[in-house]
Amino acid sequence: MKNVKAKKHLGQHFLTDEKIAQNIVDSLTDLKTKVLEIGPGMGVLTKYLVEKEGLDVELVELDTESVDYLNEHFPMLKGKIISGDFLKMDLNTISDSSFNIIGNFPYNISSQIFFKVLDYKEKIPQVVGMLQKEVAERLASPPGSKVYGILSVFLQAYYTVEYLFTVPEHVFNPPPKVKSGVIRLIRNDVEKLDCDEKLFFRVVKAGFNQRRKTLSNSLKAIPFNRDTLSECSLFSKRPEQLSVSEFVELTKFIESNL
Repeated sequence: MKNVKAKKHLGQHFLTDEKIAQNIVDSLTDLKTKVLEIGPGMGVLTKYLVEKEGLDVELVELDTESVDYLNEHFPMLKGKIISGDFLKMDLNTISDSSFNIIGNFPYNISSQIFFKVLDYKEKIPQVVGMLQKEVAERLASPPGSKVYGILSVFLQAYYTVEYLFTVPEHVFNPPPKVKSGVIRLIRNDVEKLDCDEKLFFRVVKAGFNQRRKTLSNSLKAIPFNRDTLSECSLFSKRPEQLSVSEFVELTKFIESNL
């Protein structure tokens, strides 16, 4: 079977550097837990995953041409190659227990992939992903950074996020117009935030939707007793200045003054 032709509407850029592919797979530190690869394409990561002794590997691929290619070249994964859209899947069907995620994520849906990871955070202890460098840096950035944002806070609330290494444009076919970055997420010990989590998400989103304003102004859409603003110094800061724990503190304050 011929190589799969990259499809622009699916955001496909096939990694051609074997050493980088191996480095991405080797970044997965948990080899006892089942792993789901998202968008394997022609299996440049898959070939190194199946070499890991005892590792239970499953694939999910939207492109039917890639699915045919994978079925032909990875017969050992028969019955474990899912033809479908990861974003529309019920991930509880993947495994009754935990599973990790790895992949060269399409740039156009990488943020959506991580929001989905958050929905299933109790089942996903580790994620290794390659995505657009700027997005990867944003997710791993600390408070105070200009690129620190909504998804940075949400992911860092439940995961330790590490930026591992940068991947240049020329090692892909076709080459993307931007560099890529590889990050690793490892689940932390937080089972539940020490506040109303729905309100927490609302506070973070409202804050960053007007990130140039102080939180006293950007949170006007959230109804609470604003006469208490002076009792909490966090309202005088901008959202990118707050750590996860400070967002939790702010949420608890708002919750107590609803």
